[in-house]
Amino acid sequence: MTKQSKQSDTMQTAVGISVIGLIVLVIIAAIMFGYPRYKVWQQEMDGKAEFAKAEQNRKIKIEEARANLEAEKLNAQAEIERAKGAAKAIEIENGSITPTYIQYLWVRQQADLGDKTVIYIPTEGNLPILEAGRNAK
Repeated sequence: MTKQSKQSDTMQTAVGISVIGLIVLVIIAAIMFGYPRYKVWQQEMDGKAEFAKAEQNRKIKIEEARANLEAEKLNAQAEIERAKGAAKAIEIENGSITPTYIQYLWVRQQADLGDKTVIYIPTEGNLPILEAGRNAK
C-alpha cells in the first residue's frame, strides 16, 4: 500500500465516522423535538377517546330512560284495562260481589306470586279465610 492509499483510506474512514455521527445527532435531535409533540398528541387523542366514551354513555342512559318511560306508559294502559275488566265484572254481577267470589279471586291471584311461598290451609269448602281476625272480637 502506498502512502496516498493509506491517507485515502483514513480520509474515507473519517468521513464515514463523521457521517455516522451526524446521522446519530440528527436522530437524537429528532427524538428531542418529536417526543414532546408526540406526548401532547397522545394526550389529546386520549382526551378525545374519553369524551367520545362519555358521550356514548350519556346516549345509552337517555335511551334507557326512554325505554323505561315507554314501559311505564304501557303498564299504566294495562292497569286501566284491568280496571275496566274488573268494573265490567262487577257490573255483570249486578254490583254485588259475594264473599265466595272474593275468595276465588284471592286464590286465583296466588298464581301471580312468582317465587314467593304461601302456605295455604284449606278450610270448609276448600276456601281460604280472608278475615280470620274478624270473628275473634
